[in-house]
Amino acid sequence: MGVVEKEARKVRRLRKFQKAMLIAVLAGVMVATGAVPNTSQLLKYFRGHKKGARFNYQAKNSLGRLAKSGLITFEERDGMRYARITEKGKQILEMESLRDKSTQKQKKWDGRWRVVLFDIPERRRGVRNRLRVFMQEYGFIRLQDSVWIYPYDCEDLIALAKANFRIGVDALYMIVEQLERDKQLREHFGLTSS
Repeated sequence: MGVVEKEARKVRRLRKFQKAMLIAVLAGVMVATGAVPNTSQLLKYFRGHKKGARFNYQAKNSLGRLAKSGLITFEERDGMRYARITEKGKQILEMESLRDKSTQKQKKWDGRWRVVLFDIPERRRGVRNRLRVFMQEYGFIRLQDSVWIYPYDCEDLIALAKANFRIGVDALYMIVEQLERDKQLREHFGLTSS
């Protein structure tokens, strides 16, 4: 396995681990102290992980990164520190679950294209670049610089993205009935007309 593949695998695994930690915090499964008590409930999200000090170390580090990112906060109750998910954490978790749902093969295509246009000012170039990465990660295909297309309903995902990136008025979601020269797009997504 090459260096790039190893690095990509490491990033995917970290993302999966942090998602599991967010789910656990949301469900109220874990206490953020020196150890993570309900590791068996978290382990179902990971193949190849074993209980023990290494898992607890990874869990504590992951909780620290989530707190630093503003996705969770810690609170004291009865002399114990508990992790609590923030609104931003809930949004990220919802986007992740929508990503999982969108990557699953849809049963039947309705023949309509979902098109997302955005026009983000140059002074917000960083947001624009992060949005492009987001669109690629979620499976959208770029038609032009700021025009992206997807075959299935993704309105909820785009609404969350607008809120997360704070681009409400700078982005537009459309449903297109017909698109000329869409043969390559249909082939890319493995679609047949309904």
